[in-house]
Amino acid sequence: MSNQEITVGEINLDSVPVENTMSRKRWWSEIGWRHIVAVLAIIYSVFPILYIISAALNPAGTMTGSNKLFQAFTVDNFVNLNGTMFWKWIVNTLFIGSVTAVGTVLMGAAAAYAFSRFRFTGRRVGLMSLLVIQMFPQLLAFVSIFLLLLALGDAVPWLGLDNRIALICVYLGGALGVNTFLMYGFFNTIPASLDEAAKIDGASHTQIFWTIILRLVSPILAVVGLLSFISTFNDFILARIILQSEENWTVAVGMYQWVSDRLDANWGLFAAGAIIAALPILALFLFLQKYIVSGLTAGSVKG
Repeated sequence: MSNQEITVGEINLDSVPVENTMSRKRWWSEIGWRHIVAVLAIIYSVFPILYIISAALNPAGTMTGSNKLFQAFTVDNFVNLNGTMFWKWIVNTLFIGSVTAVGTVLMGAAAAYAFSRFRFTGRRVGLMSLLVIQMFPQLLAFVSIFLLLLALGDAVPWLGLDNRIALICVYLGGALGVNTFLMYGFFNTIPASLDEAAKIDGASHTQIFWTIILRLVSPILAVVGLLSFISTFNDFILARIILQSEENWTVAVGMYQWVSDRLDANWGLFAAGAIIAALPILALFLFLQKYIVSGLTAGSVKG
């Protein structure tokens, strides 16, 4: 018995192979394929960006001349933007997009708070109306919008055609229904006990809305504001119908004119403008990212 104990004691445990908890086949079936899909998705997403950057740096000014990525390198297309009204269009677009995003957030939040917290006659009908209205795209009414603004321009010039304020009002009206219904569901997740506790302390509905509720629903406000800004920034049809003079154009309308003529299309200039126009959206997304991914309502009420 003692000899057996000595033999067992002399075994080198480091030399014993340890069985892996996950075989190679299992790793590929559970994790490995995800890496392949991720790499393919990255390539699919990055290639258009690299192509448009290559076209912006190519002096040829044609898309076929940019088939070979970074065949030529020059910043002439970016410099040539100074000879156009591109920067004026950028300012117009930022103004329209910013005002529309802020107005959409405030109007939608106020309407959603009223539907979520108050009980009044017509509340259910109003919610159902918003649900039905958002099923119809705003573009279906562009003829009516054109005729309406044409008539309003005679009485109120700043609400007529070729006016940025009129375009903002159109955007606000079209986005109110869907954003209100979207915020309404998020407002319902805020415990009503917060409102009751604030009322006991003497707070009014206005104070509760501005100091408590809006802070707790900041993630949905960031999402609505970002989506509203992006949709306004990229809109072409309504902006082209309402804004008629070149100095009032948005960047989407203005840049389209550069490539609308197939015989004289300057894709290099268009690519350079597209890269610069994408920077505000990218910056806004990075700024609002922390609000989008945060859950500010977690732990607000105990028990």
